Amino acid sequence: MARPRIAIAGIAIESSTFSPHISGWEAFAVRRGRELRERYPFLAEGTERGDAAEWVPILHGLSLPGGAVDAAVYESMRDEIAQRLAAEGPFDGLFLDIHGAMSVVGRQDAEADLAGSVRAAVGEDTLISASMDLHGNVSADLSRAVDLITCYRMAPHEDAWNTRERAVHNLLERLRGPHGRAPHARRPWQAWVQIPVLLPGEKTSTRLEPAHSLYNRIPDIEALDGVLDAAFWIGYAWADEPRCQAAVVVTGDDDVLAGSQAHEFAAAIWQARRDFAFVAPTGTLAECLDQALSRGPDAATPFVISDSGDNPTAGGAGDVSWTLGELLARPELRDPERTVIHASIFDPDAVAAAVRAGVGGAVDVQVGGRVDGRPRGPVRLSGEVFSITEGDPVAGTVVVIRSGSVHAIITERRKPYHLVSDFTDLGLDPHAADIVVVKIGYLEPELYKMAADWLLALTPGGVDQDLLRLGHAHIQRPMFPFDPDMPDPDLRPVLRRRGDEERLA
Repeated sequence: MARPRIAIAGIAIESSTFSPHISGWEAFAVRRGRELRERYPFLAEGTERGDAAEWVPILHGLSLPGGAVDAAVYESMRDEIAQRLAAEGPFDGLFLDIHGAMSVVGRQDAEADLAGSVRAAVGEDTLISASMDLHGNVSADLSRAVDLITCYRMAPHEDAWNTRERAVHNLLERLRGPHGRAPHARRPWQAWVQIPVLLPGEKTSTRLEPAHSLYNRIPDIEALDGVLDAAFWIGYAWADEPRCQAAVVVTGDDDVLAGSQAHEFAAAIWQARRDFAFVAPTGTLAECLDQALSRGPDAATPFVISDSGDNPTAGGAGDVSWTLGELLARPELRDPERTVIHASIFDPDAVAAAVRAGVGGAVDVQVGGRVDGRPRGPVRLSGEVFSITEGDPVAGTVVVIRSGSVHAIITERRKPYHLVSDFTDLGLDPHAADIVVVKIGYLEPELYKMAADWLLALTPGGVDQDLLRLGHAHIQRPMFPFDPDMPDPDLRPVLRRRGDEERLA
């Protein structure tokens, strides 16, 4: 069999509709051609998968999570993908690399729109395999537009690249197929079912039960003869769209088996809905600070507090100033003998003022609250410039301003702080700090290993962990936990395969 021609395309962003931030062109790294091919190490020339097909990289847009995407930006990328697919085809397959929680201003179900445009461009015979984040949402229209679909199985997402490779492996396996197999016969069945559960990611870490055991079921399902792939999407809670809920898709050639497995899996998730708990003990910011400050002088460091409501890697704007204002107002933190690190707020004007003052100079600036001003706008930060670091590929210029014991990290552009080196590059030693407050939810691996103790603060912002106070108006109801006493839902999967009539399993 001749090597198949397989296109590569996608747009990946996780975007909160509860954040006023708008993701424009500045938010996206757009790759085409060889640069896009090189994004995937497992597709390098000379590797098994790299040589298994003629790879045609089209366009991929990747953004740090944020607010909804500007409609013109999305449409420009979508249309270029569709036009180039139509012009450079035909294709045997397409690898669609998406996140699954993209929101676009004025539009609902953006991934389904993208997948539908891709399908129209490549035609009915091309097999499409989609790779997604488990915090994506799988609507019926998205499921219909693709043939194969899978997602991460770990949160934190330590298996992100493994998942993309699995999506490509599944696509190649179907394209290789038995000699003489017709294109229609290569298409597996999808057993698709949504579960009316919407939970924040910080309640669904696979480090803990019940998510740990639920995801551990997947290899046993995949091992069954007639099943190709099984996937469980926790869903994305900070978008207000009907598609936002958990989902299961079991893919395989045995439609009856795929349907029964998807139903059993979905039922297990529903039964466990009340067992999902936050990945760490929680409290208000004041409660978390009280506990951190009450420890004795010989306590191990650092005490890490997640400033979860403005987590930029979940869609927060990254400039909510509320937590920094609370830190500056604490009398105990006016003592320079302590070290408290806050990461971070992006504010280019405050950065420019600190640069003008220079290291050791005094500054009196208003910081943050310019994009997302709730529940307060900019806060006054008076102190000394501790360090200036230029050329960060994500954040641009970064300054640290010390006020009492508070070391406030201010960036020129939005940046998450997940690595120890993110701090040490600024002249800070997070291991020796008394308290590290970081805009994050569950801790990424290096921070998790670093923390001597850890609390998750339920702070305000576009990704507020308290979903009930956000004000969802467009999700499908009833939905747990919004309707805690709702009756058991109908979890019969829909069986679908391109060219066949959909039916309930």
